[in-house]
Amino acid sequence: MTTEVILLILRVLAGLALLVLLGLLCFALWRDYRSAANEVEARRRVYGQLIRLQKIDGTYTPTGETFPLLPLTSLGRSPTNTIAINNDFASSEHALVALRNGQWWLEDRQSRNGTTVNGIAVSQPIIITDGDIIGIGAAQFRLELDH
Repeated sequence: MTTEVILLILRVLAGLALLVLLGLLCFALWRDYRSAANEVEARRRVYGQLIRLQKIDGTYTPTGETFPLLPLTSLGRSPTNTIAINNDFASSEHALVALRNGQWWLEDRQSRNGTTVNGIAVSQPIIITDGDIIGIGAAQFRLELDH
């Protein structure tokens, strides 16, 4: 074989190696993109809702106002919360509802007026279930989970 033939073979092999490398890079980027897209979709998925309640004659009645329940739902007076509560008794970052290991948790964020579940004060993170009444300041919400 002549030197020219050997150089041609080496160029073809280098070109093929470059194409394989580019193919692997594209595959890795596509896999990362799909993973990120799935994660974003999971964060946007609505798992239920919180329904605002008002107390009339000792019973809670829905006001018709509903809020989507996301895997991480913050409640408080600040507009940066997932659910902004227009209530003077609510703290700016009052409480957090979070999905952890398949269970829903409610956590008071050291609010001034406290958070309640079914009328009981929450002092540490607590598991909540479908139908629980969450009190944020003077506002009340019923938890409705999708099954």
